[in-house]
Amino acid sequence: MHLLRICYACLLAALLTACATSPKNDRTESLAECVNPFIGTDYTGNTYPGAQAPFGMVQLSPDNGLSGWDRIAGYFWPDSTIAGFSHTHLSGTGAGDLYDVSFMPVTLPYTEAEGALGIHSKFSHADEAASAGYYQVRLTDYNINVELTATPRCGIQRYTFPKAQAAVFLNLRKAMNWDFTEDSHIEQVDSVTIRGYRFSEGWARGQRVYFCTRFSRPFEAMHLDSAAVRKEGRQTGTSVIARFDFQTEEGEQLVVSTALSGTSMEGAMRNLEAEAPDDDFDKYLSAARQSWDKELGKIEIACEDRDERAKFYTALYHTMLAPTIYSDVDGAYYGPDKQVHPAEGWTNYSTFSLWDTYRAAHPLYTLLTPERVNDMVKSFLAFYEQNGRLPVWNMWGSETDMMIGYHAVSVIAEACLKGIGDFDRQKALEACVATANLDDYRGIGAYKQLGYVPCDLKSGEGTEGWSLSKTLEYAYDDYCIARLAETLGETKIAEAFDKRAQNYRNVFNPRTGFMQPRDSKGNFVEPFSPDDYTEHICESNGWHYLWNVQHDVDGLMELMGGRERFAQKLDSMFTYHPSDDDELPLFSTGMIGQYAHGNEPSHHVIYLYNAVGQPEKTRQYAAQVMRELYLNTPAGLCGNEDCGQMSAWYVFSAMGFYPVDPVSGRYELGMPLYPETRMHLPNGKTFTVLAPGASRENGYVRSVKFDGQPYDKTYITHEQILSGGVLEMEMGPAPVEKGL
Repeated sequence: MHLLRICYACLLAALLTACATSPKNDRTESLAECVNPFIGTDYTGNTYPGAQAPFGMVQLSPDNGLSGWDRIAGYFWPDSTIAGFSHTHLSGTGAGDLYDVSFMPVTLPYTEAEGALGIHSKFSHADEAASAGYYQVRLTDYNINVELTATPRCGIQRYTFPKAQAAVFLNLRKAMNWDFTEDSHIEQVDSVTIRGYRFSEGWARGQRVYFCTRFSRPFEAMHLDSAAVRKEGRQTGTSVIARFDFQTEEGEQLVVSTALSGTSMEGAMRNLEAEAPDDDFDKYLSAARQSWDKELGKIEIACEDRDERAKFYTALYHTMLAPTIYSDVDGAYYGPDKQVHPAEGWTNYSTFSLWDTYRAAHPLYTLLTPERVNDMVKSFLAFYEQNGRLPVWNMWGSETDMMIGYHAVSVIAEACLKGIGDFDRQKALEACVATANLDDYRGIGAYKQLGYVPCDLKSGEGTEGWSLSKTLEYAYDDYCIARLAETLGETKIAEAFDKRAQNYRNVFNPRTGFMQPRDSKGNFVEPFSPDDYTEHICESNGWHYLWNVQHDVDGLMELMGGRERFAQKLDSMFTYHPSDDDELPLFSTGMIGQYAHGNEPSHHVIYLYNAVGQPEKTRQYAAQVMRELYLNTPAGLCGNEDCGQMSAWYVFSAMGFYPVDPVSGRYELGMPLYPETRMHLPNGKTFTVLAPGASRENGYVRSVKFDGQPYDKTYITHEQILSGGVLEMEMGPAPVEKGL
């Protein structure tokens, strides 16, 4: 059916009303329509509202047309212009790249601004709507209604025109933020089909995006505007803008179907034929909604609060936007060695924001979609074979080298220890060990020699930055390798990496009680204040990285002087507030004392109260974060979404547990938000969390049972979840005794 234009506020209210049901009735509702993709499009969330299939290669979304930090995802809620609908976007990152293959429908004469904005239209949020797999907006300047949906590798657009001389622009020249067009090409295949490519340089180095587009009716004319692309005085390629002319009648609709590929124009044509052979927008919209309903329906919650329900299912939706499918329908993909490779019997994935997502997003996938985890690990191993090391932050066949650590090893070790997949375990261990022993990469050689990354180490780009953070991140990854080696019976490797995993101790200064950067002579850097944000600590300060020892909380407790001192320091973390004069960096948001929920290094800290017998504080702060820092509004995320990590924290926490150390297979108990949560597992079993009476008023857990028996542990295990057990927490307005 043709979806009528409707105001965003009215649509949201209607959708959320429809979502206010109990799990017993969830089967009849569309969870896709409970999702509010506008959450995070304001403030620092950096999300996009457009259409995508779960983990899809295509992210078809509107671009406001101007560059800037707020427009990293192409779209910023306060803006009032749209300058195109492009097919690739990053979900909630701090890096401005992609925006490939951008279409813009207009009527003549069209509106064009000088400078970067170019051809555009004004729009109003009153004429805009979105749900999982669907986006709609009316372009005010042209009275054109635009609707978007997607298959895994195709973007489907439907334009409803007025009676006019109309045109559709395809802009392969336009670039925003970090992106730069190096070369592009458009050619006509037949009266309704075009194909081409856009090569670009930016965060993704040497990115190649091929496409094939089919219009639902022949265009009357195609006009090409080509210009030389020059870099450092020489031509590197050609930038192209195409215009396709149409004479339209009132209410006439044009469907524009575009497939992407990382391998070739022929690959894009095969993707289009396989996934979108028909000019039927409603067919693909229905399929997208069914796909999202299936994925979102893996977790059912009993919740009659419309906003709370939207928060949960939007968070779950956000966790499934990345990583992204990267191979064609025939398995071909473009590797980091600049060659095309086959993925035979598996799907290649890309867009791995591992410094963020190893913490909670990947553990969530092990529960909900282990078959994808298997393919993700195979993608890592293929990347290792073609690039000589595991990925750090890769997308579109390129290693961006963004952030730190070698956290692919956490994902690999977790999958192996949880018994997931048929990937080659020995090859996986080989890849992990090789990556951890790259002496000339980011201070690893010095880390192995000294037991820490020194702050005065020189690299090819100057002094090695983020030295303290690298030491702590490497130590956790080394622990992951040790656990992987141990389970494979490689005792010597396990012993060596267990020793390296203790390197966190080498940067703890007992005089200050904090992790502190050291120089190559062993001296702690002075002066030092844990409040300061310096070049030695990655997007954080000394308070945040003090707790970055997820693998050895007992050892950290010992260093800090024991259980009582550890608990006191935790209290200080949440009660020592920055002063009004402190200038906090962009990434320090969602502050509770020194705790910064807007950035990932803090995410597990709330759950450390369990280790000192104070789980009531874990529940208190977890509830505060969930209720105050996640909202059903465009500004409803307190920090970058970061490819699903911000939302994965919420999904786990709202269910009542969280993976402090993913590789351990333990989930620390917290505060469930709903009276009943049911996780439908791939093994056919259902894991249930019961919290009768859960509410703001009943904010205390009075007792815990597992499978009907009293339960005195502060965590549950992966095995207990997979068994389809029942975790029950009795809720009340006050605690009954300490240590529950």
